[in-house]
Amino acid sequence: VQRLCGICPVSHHLAASKALDVIVGASDSGAPTVTSEKIRRLMHYGQFFQSHTLHFFHLVSPDLIFGVDAEPAKRNIAAVAMENPELAKQAVLMRKYGQEIIALTAGKKVHGTGSIAGGVNKAITPEQQRYFIEGDESTHLPSIDQIIDWSLGALDFFKDYHQSHRDLIDNFAYYPSNHLSLVSADGGFDIYHGNIRAVDPEGKRILDDISYHDYTDHIVEEVKSWSYMKFPYIKKLGKEKGWYRVGPMARLATCDHIPTPLAQKAFEEYQDYGGNLPHANTMHMHWARLIETLHAAEMIKILLNDPDLTGSDLQATGTKINNGVGVIEAPRGTLFHHYQIDDDDLITMCNLIVSTTQNNTPMNEAVEWVAHNIIQGNEQIPESMLNQVEVAIRAYDPCLSCATHAMGKMPLHISLEDANGKLLDESFKD
Repeated sequence: VQRLCGICPVSHHLAASKALDVIVGASDSGAPTVTSEKIRRLMHYGQFFQSHTLHFFHLVSPDLIFGVDAEPAKRNIAAVAMENPELAKQAVLMRKYGQEIIALTAGKKVHGTGSIAGGVNKAITPEQQRYFIEGDESTHLPSIDQIIDWSLGALDFFKDYHQSHRDLIDNFAYYPSNHLSLVSADGGFDIYHGNIRAVDPEGKRILDDISYHDYTDHIVEEVKSWSYMKFPYIKKLGKEKGWYRVGPMARLATCDHIPTPLAQKAFEEYQDYGGNLPHANTMHMHWARLIETLHAAEMIKILLNDPDLTGSDLQATGTKINNGVGVIEAPRGTLFHHYQIDDDDLITMCNLIVSTTQNNTPMNEAVEWVAHNIIQGNEQIPESMLNQVEVAIRAYDPCLSCATHAMGKMPLHISLEDANGKLLDESFKD
């Protein structure tokens, strides 16, 4: 299943593993053995770190550094490297670190196979721990302390930008929503395991830490003829009011605290700015994502220094059943894997609800906001306006390869019509 996606294969790998843990009777809590859980967590935090770094530096920073209406030739990482070589170098090395953590735990950087039903198939040595703690100049691997410093620097970079661009960051694509994610048993931030919590725009709980094994009692997927993606919603709120956001902003809206000191301090500042209510500012997704990046770096350091990481108890077994659900927080949001098998161990039912699918309605809301507030009143769609549609969507870091049910190209086509339905302009991107 990791080959569903080249961007977040670890998330699919681990969500499927957690579902299979249940089926083989190893665990229904995400922890077949102490060592295997910690190796899986290290793998997951490595992916979070590299994915968030890739998104912010390679996809978002050009919009911030050059402006959302800059020439297309400048809105790319190559232009960032020319404008700020040190920032670009840090971006490359930060992502490299996350990728190497994935290779350590999963066997390779993309589409790894380190997690198996009931545990993991590969141990970690003390020498490997030291290598990632201390870094290695000969292989251009930074130390974990350097990684944490750079993560703090990236967060400060965004906060400084926010101070001088309040209108864009606070008001662009602003709309309230429900939010959903996993939280730990004590209500803390946890991307590997927990219960499902959903809150409304005022922060009141809609789903109060329910078991994800019961997700079908609470979440429904609607199919619409005009979209290749489904439209999930919270059942008891109905189709119109039940849609919700997932991802970085949702995770910070639902959790009570973050269990690492630097990220917790950043979280408190983030919460204070929003009046301790869920943020409705789409561009705050980047702020939340960088807080998560810092937390991932801190957790990687904690895990690398944990003696349990080198344990030998790698796999658990139990009594097999025919149904299993695994849920995890992927970088882009909550990810559901649900399998049923027959007596020959063949899969008879498979249902995946991926992060980008759950952000389908929120992304549509963002595009509608741009249409009403940026494009409306114009008779043409200049490229700068087209990019603002992309900026709104890009905040969600969508991954269409595993969210859609289609084959071939997925071009962008925007048509501008007047109140009578007369076509005024069209814009295309292949």
